Amino acid sequence: MRFLLLPLLFSSAFAAERTFLMADDHDILFRPGTTRVLEKPVRHPQNPLITEDKPWEMAIAWTSVHRDKATGRYQMWYQAYAGKRAQIKTHECVVCFAESADGIAFTKPDLGLFDFNGDKKTNIVLIGSGLHGDRYGNSVIVDPRERDAAKRYKMLYYDWAKNAKGEIIAGLHLAFSPDGIRWTKHPEAPLYATAFGGKKMQPPFAGESPYHETALPDGRVRRQLLLPMTMSDAADPLFDPKRGVWAIYGKMWIHGPDGGLGWKHGMGRVESPDLLHWSKPQLVCAPDEHDDALEFHTSPVFFRHDRYFSLNQILNRPAGGVMDIELMLSRDGIEWERPFRHDLWLRRSPGEQFDSGTLATNADIVVEGREMRFYYGAYSSGATGGGINITGDQQKSGVGLVTLPLDRFAAVTAADKGQITLKPLDLKGRTEVYVNAKASEGAVWAEILDEDGFRLPGFDKAACVPLKKDAVRYRFAWKDKKLADLPPGKHHIRLHLQKAAVYAITLR
Repeated sequence: MRFLLLPLLFSSAFAAERTFLMADDHDILFRPGTTRVLEKPVRHPQNPLITEDKPWEMAIAWTSVHRDKATGRYQMWYQAYAGKRAQIKTHECVVCFAESADGIAFTKPDLGLFDFNGDKKTNIVLIGSGLHGDRYGNSVIVDPRERDAAKRYKMLYYDWAKNAKGEIIAGLHLAFSPDGIRWTKHPEAPLYATAFGGKKMQPPFAGESPYHETALPDGRVRRQLLLPMTMSDAADPLFDPKRGVWAIYGKMWIHGPDGGLGWKHGMGRVESPDLLHWSKPQLVCAPDEHDDALEFHTSPVFFRHDRYFSLNQILNRPAGGVMDIELMLSRDGIEWERPFRHDLWLRRSPGEQFDSGTLATNADIVVEGREMRFYYGAYSSGATGGGINITGDQQKSGVGLVTLPLDRFAAVTAADKGQITLKPLDLKGRTEVYVNAKASEGAVWAEILDEDGFRLPGFDKAACVPLKKDAVRYRFAWKDKKLADLPPGKHHIRLHLQKAAVYAITLR
């Protein structure tokens, strides 16, 4: 589920409990004797959770997931490509629906909303316009703040439409639903236009029309929209709690060495107060000389503990369009860090598995107890090129799941002895200090120093009851002192590590 928090609610929650993740050094003053290690997610043993077992499911990839906190039930929307199996153009790439009680065993209900080649027992919930290329993507938002019950569910996707000039162009589309099953398309489309065609061509001159139609000898029409610096054919939204707006992070074409269009994809961002009116695209991150032939594909973003995380899809076109996943970080959603580019978060499976070629992440993070769940679509082949690459009998695809323990994105570790000292904090009103750490073969102690670095009697390492096990949430205690006994002013929290790994520190 997308995290939809009003700025006021966000501020209140932040004041009640504050978690410092060890994924970067933003909150750390220094940490001698330590190393940062990326935590790798674990594939679920029942993968793939959803497979291509329907006639309209020649290939499955892009997904969106929502878990209802009240009932615990899961809803999933996934893209199914049927290609020329479909007798009509509108059904060549559809959105399907599945549901689950536990997020593991999914069923595909016979909804009877859209038939497929005459078969009315389908789980198809959205079809395309059929005007030109295929409808693409399916990113669903469940908005508890929406007053109109018919619009509580919102889906952003890419499709084709006619503009006021009668030009057939591609871009962002929006649909609404009361239940995530019965959808009504918003009549204004596209909400913003995206470039298509014209790869390697120079951008038009200012004032020149970017739209071109060319009649082909076989009667078809080649259409091109030569817009520089636009988003591309994917949309993964989140509510940005720091700015109080909706934001989409996704593909954005950047120009090549000679200035030609459509060279590589970077990470673009647009924002909107209402999902209808969108800002100009902003390029926020792009492949550089260290990436060689690699580029970005789609860069979905989620927000957790004052950080923006992207499960960035790293595309390797020379290798057939295969994709692995890199974890990227940002403090403001604009400036992005790539500390793990050489230690990828999730790699393709070896051999001939459903996810041995392409991994397609999304912006949904599901927290189930003390576990974080990340669902992804996947192909056994690469994602680019189309044709038999996607439609051949050898192709496998589906939806998989990987998990991490709660808030364990990366750890600061000490093979022998090390320490982490946080920047000075005002601990007034705080009553507890918790640590998320592995210390089964060692220990972690906490002590508190004043702002000048002097230890405080009773809050030193010797007075602390250490963690000596693996714990997602361990409360530190001192023999004779509590946080309420601290003198006024700012203080440093210092953790001493011995053969241990620390993922997060939480103040309550």
